[in-house]
Amino acid sequence: MLTTLKRIVQEMNQIPDLDQALFRLASRVKQTMAVDSCSIYLADYDQQDFILKATDGLHPDAVELVRIGFSEGLIGLVGQREEPLNIENAHKHPRFKHYPEVKEENYNAFLGTPIIHQRKVLGVITMQQKAMRRFSEDEEAFLVTLATQLALEITNADIRGALSYSSNQESMPRQKNVRGIAGSTGLAIGTGYSTDSSISLRNWVVKRCNDQELEIRLYRRGVELTRKHVDDLSGRLDEGIPDDVKSIFQLYHHLLDANSLGREVEAKIREGWDAASSLKMVVEDYAARFQSMEDPYMQERAIDIIDLSNRILLNILYDNKGKGPSAADIKADSILVAEEVSATMLAEFPRAYLNGIISIRGSNNSHAAILARAMGVPAVMGCQNVSPALLNGKEILLDGYSGEVIISPEKSIRNEFVQLIEEEKTLSQRIDAEADQECLTHDKCRMALYVNAGLSAEIEATQFVNADGIGLYRTEIPFMLRERFPSEQEQVELYRQILLASPEQPITMRTLDVGGDKPLPYFPINEENPFLGWRGIRLTLDHPEIFLVQVRAMLRASIGLTNLQIMLPMISSVTEVKEAKRLIDQAFFEIKDEVKDMDVLLEKPRLGIMLEVPSVLYQLPQLAKQVDFFSVGSNDLTQYLLAVDRNNTRVASLYNSYHPAVLSALFDIVKQADANHVPVTVCGEIAGEPGGAILLMGMGYRKLSMNAHNLRKINWVIRNVSLEESRQLLMKALTAHTHEEVFSHINHYLEHRGLGGLVRAGS
Repeated sequence: MLTTLKRIVQEMNQIPDLDQALFRLASRVKQTMAVDSCSIYLADYDQQDFILKATDGLHPDAVELVRIGFSEGLIGLVGQREEPLNIENAHKHPRFKHYPEVKEENYNAFLGTPIIHQRKVLGVITMQQKAMRRFSEDEEAFLVTLATQLALEITNADIRGALSYSSNQESMPRQKNVRGIAGSTGLAIGTGYSTDSSISLRNWVVKRCNDQELEIRLYRRGVELTRKHVDDLSGRLDEGIPDDVKSIFQLYHHLLDANSLGREVEAKIREGWDAASSLKMVVEDYAARFQSMEDPYMQERAIDIIDLSNRILLNILYDNKGKGPSAADIKADSILVAEEVSATMLAEFPRAYLNGIISIRGSNNSHAAILARAMGVPAVMGCQNVSPALLNGKEILLDGYSGEVIISPEKSIRNEFVQLIEEEKTLSQRIDAEADQECLTHDKCRMALYVNAGLSAEIEATQFVNADGIGLYRTEIPFMLRERFPSEQEQVELYRQILLASPEQPITMRTLDVGGDKPLPYFPINEENPFLGWRGIRLTLDHPEIFLVQVRAMLRASIGLTNLQIMLPMISSVTEVKEAKRLIDQAFFEIKDEVKDMDVLLEKPRLGIMLEVPSVLYQLPQLAKQVDFFSVGSNDLTQYLLAVDRNNTRVASLYNSYHPAVLSALFDIVKQADANHVPVTVCGEIAGEPGGAILLMGMGYRKLSMNAHNLRKINWVIRNVSLEESRQLLMKALTAHTHEEVFSHINHYLEHRGLGGLVRAGS
């Protein structure tokens, strides 16, 4: 059965037009299952009915003509019940309804199953037979399995705009909503722009050559031209982009080195292949190796290799053509769209016209997402069921907060979105005018606001002069952007720069937190479930040589300063804290011994832990005796409490930090922390959202750490509310049944306070 099913689905996939594909499917099912009829009905939610789209067995003239209401007939019953319906004699069933056009008078046995995608009934597929009989369990299982496959194809076709529910319907684009992963916050509107990929390694046909020396010269020229383009791109990035983000291009330079790809490509040329074919064979071999790895970061390297090699290919074939779009090509506000947005695509796009980014593949830790955040460009990554070509030239609304993309928006939706963008601009102007005011509520509750840093702390910290320090410095970003572990001295220089950026304010450095969705390219970890695997403190305790070098670097960087704090990630037990403290003490005494003859200050830093693994919620009194402070990582805590991978678009709708269970956990943490006299900060995304900040304040949190971009907004919001009202709002949120109810309470409160429409309650 499985082989037959796969063959039918493959045949359907090879037919680009959905209507034709459905007819082919109906015929193949009828033939394979030896039934008298197979028919497919699709749901039209505007008209609240099912329309017959394809059949082999019913009268062909009924296709596109017969419509069955959602509450009518056996088809409507299958849709309502959302389960298969297997009937020996359909005519005797109380819900049977006769439609003369379909000519089904001679059919008795009926089997129908719903076609469902992500809880939505898309249609119904049926098999019918003249004989009175119940279809077997195997036949029913086959049809149910086929329906699950069909659901995805219908969804893809709907997004492509391939469905037309009426033959006389005007041919015009319908609004499509696509969900992805938020890569960089912000709202954007523009026209989709997909780069021309007609010439690429993927569709290049390999050829032999006669003049090997000429082909080698062509290859070397292509590489040299590409090297110049990469240098230009690196230099064209805004001066505000941190150097450690620009180092993304170091990988490109490494690949362009003659001792990297060059040696193997030239060897292929000497075997008799032309330059383009040799490049294709070598690169596709490398890319296949990377793409087969489960490590997301290593998969991203395949994107870089293919992107760079396509540029080399263009320069081999056409002198100096391996460049991207220019201002002459693009003269309107645009959304850059690509199957896999690479760092070079983003860097070379004319900045004046770049409003947003959509990457069909990729995660929020891809190089493109890192660059987008650094450049302040809204981005959505990992969109499913859509291709760049279909977005090219379409008007697009992009929501970098929620990860939602709206294609060909309806006029009313577009107007609302434009108003949101204008309101964000208005808000920005208002908060800029009040940016230097102290973060005090109406009833004089003082809130401390810190920066989450990592791309470039000195830039992020100076974006808001009233920040109280850095609540989280992600030390893993410099590790991820290199091809080896940074040396102790390299780390000292980096950490020293960060500590000196705000010498009077606390700087909390988190020890290396890799694994999960943040692997290192030179330290691959192959795990079936990386989020529950070898990551964070688990990895560094298993490799004390890595942990000790990093802590020594932090301590050396802090000589003469008193603002260093060290934080441990992914803690799940007291034992881990004790072992980490032992290593930190060892490093401290080593450095103290090294500087004993120098007239310098070396102060032992305060130690804290991340609260992000649910087990620590039940060990807080014991942990409080070991550390100086707590910091809640609400992103991972939400992920683990709800058992939802936040980078998985299939379950993205289930991930929400406003889930009542998550809010209850956050409330319990601050109560226990206060009872044990341990300061606590929240450094997850919820702290940087207006609704989240108000709820956290109501719980008792007095320290919030967030993206520098959100600091001014949160400062402004807090100064326009009161502590007592935030507590009342919290009580409503904690008794809610769903996160939607929580949002409703937040939005009602903001409207009541006159803040509605100016602040996005939640992402």
